Amino acid sequence: MSNKPLINFLFELGQLRRIKHEGYRMAGVENPLSVADHALRAAQIAFFLAKMEGFENPYEVVTMVVFHDIGECRVGDIHKVANRYVDADEEGAVKDQLKPLDDGDEIFELWKQCENRSSIPGVIAKDADYLEKAVTAKEYVELGYKSAQNWIDNVKKHLQTSSAKALLDEMVKMESTDWWKNLKKI
Repeated sequence: MSNKPLINFLFELGQLRRIKHEGYRMAGVENPLSVADHALRAAQIAFFLAKMEGFENPYEVVTMVVFHDIGECRVGDIHKVANRYVDADEEGAVKDQLKPLDDGDEIFELWKQCENRSSIPGVIAKDADYLEKAVTAKEYVELGYKSAQNWIDNVKKHLQTSSAKALLDEMVKMESTDWWKNLKKI
C-alpha cells in the first residue's frame, strides 16, 4: 500500500505555516502569526485546559486542536468581517482532505466535535482555540495594536469552561513579558 496520500496531506499541512491569521490585520498588525503558530500554542493550551477540567484523556483534546484549522489549507483564514460576505465550505474542504487517509474518518469526527462543541472534549478544544486567540491579542495590544483588545473582549463572551474563564481573567491582569522578568541574572 502506498503512503502517497498521507505524504500529500503532510505537504498540504505545510500551508498552515504560510497562511496568516487575517483577522489581526483589521487591528493593523502587518505580519500576524500564521495559522500553524496559532494551532501549536492552542494545542498546548488544550492539554492544560483538559487537565484543569479533569478530562481523563487530554491527548484527545490536543489531537482535536492540532487538526482544528486544517480546512484553512484550502479555504484560507477568513476573518469575521469577510465571513459576512464569503461562504466557504470548510467542512467540505476537511472531508476532501481526509477522504484519502486511512484515519481520515477518525480525524474528521474529532474536527467536527471541536467545530460544533458537540462533546466535552470539543468544548475544551474550542475554549483552547479561543484562549490562544486572546493570548495572542494580549501580546498585540502590548505592542501597540489597541484594536486587538476586541479579540480579548469577544473571547470572554464565548468561553464555556470555568478553567478557560479563570485563565483569561488572570491573563488580562498580567503582562506578556512577566514570565522572563525574574529570570535575568543581576
